[in-house]
Parts: sequence; structure tokens; C-alpha cells
Amino acid sequence: MLRKLLYITGVLLVGWCVWLARLVGDIRDQSMLDEAKPSDLIVVLGAAEYRGRPSPVLKARLDHALTLYGKGYAGLVMTTGGAGGDPDFTEGGVARNYLVKKGVPSEQIILEAEGLSTIHSVVAAAEIMKRMNLKTCIAVSDGYHLFRAKKMLEAHGVVAFGSPRPGTEKGSWRDWWLYLRQAVGYTFWLAGLTI
Repeated sequence: MLRKLLYITGVLLVGWCVWLARLVGDIRDQSMLDEAKPSDLIVVLGAAEYRGRPSPVLKARLDHALTLYGKGYAGLVMTTGGAGGDPDFTEGGVARNYLVKKGVPSEQIILEAEGLSTIHSVVAAAEIMKRMNLKTCIAVSDGYHLFRAKKMLEAHGVVAFGSPRPGTEKGSWRDWWLYLRQAVGYTFWLAGLTI
């Protein structure tokens, strides 16, 4: 009986490892693919802000969204992200202010400032899009983040195209660790668990 249990456990563990390895490969492939095409809006996924200023990661995402907006890929931009522990500012609000200072008219920016995680922001973004009858978006984030964000958007009826912010090194051990983290997070999300 113990031998049979160990065998089944081993098979399940090997299956889990194969699943994760394949998923890591898919996440890596998505991270290097810029799918930007004309869409209803650009959704900028939030990242840290520092007392009202975007972190370097958030700034890079916003600058990439500005480039896409300037090229006419979409006439609307949505900024996402809640307070994240800051009582005065939200990621989405800081991102919105940055875009306005860079010349994007405030009426062209949709603010989602409640999400405290990727899943919360994506669900809120999809709900806002649904209410506004918007069907397609370009998701802007770091490359490693796009696979999971796109799948979550698609699960809520949004046609999403990924567009990674430029300037991130590809192929380092840190990248592989980030791909693995996203693979685990995606697997938990598929199982109905949020982390």
C-alpha cells in the first residue's frame, strides 16, 4: 500500500513539474512578444509608487503606454492599482497624474484605483470595460507578467494583446525565477485560489 501511494505521489509530482516547465516556457515566449494592435484602450497594470511618484518600473510601463497612445493604437488609457499600503496615493492615481503631465488629456484616461493585486485590478478593469462596451485592449506590463494578466482578462471576456515594456534584460536567472513565480500564480488562479 505504501509503495502504491509513493508511486502515485511520484507520478503526480512529475506531472506537476512537466506542467510547470511547459507553462514557464509559454510565459517566457509571451514575455518577448509585442502583440500591440489597434484596440479600444491600453490597460497599464500598476506597479509601486513612491509618495506620489511612479517607481522606475511603473514609469517604464507608462512611457511604453505613452508610445502606444502616441502611435494611435488606442484613444483611451486605463491606469490600474490601489493604495498598496500608501494612505495618500494609489498606483492608478499616480499613473494617471503622470500621463496627464505628459500630455494625455484627462478625459482619455480611465482610472481603476481599487485593485490590490493583479487579479483584483484585472477583474475591475474588465468590469469597467464591460460597462463602457469596450471589447479589446493592449495590456502593458513587464513581460513576465503578461501571460497571466492576458489569461485573466480573456477569462472575463476581454480580447487582450500583450505589449511588454522595453528595457528589461532577457534570459537571466532572475527572469527564469519570475517566470516560475508567474507559472505558480497562474496555476493557483486556475484552481480558484488567489495569491
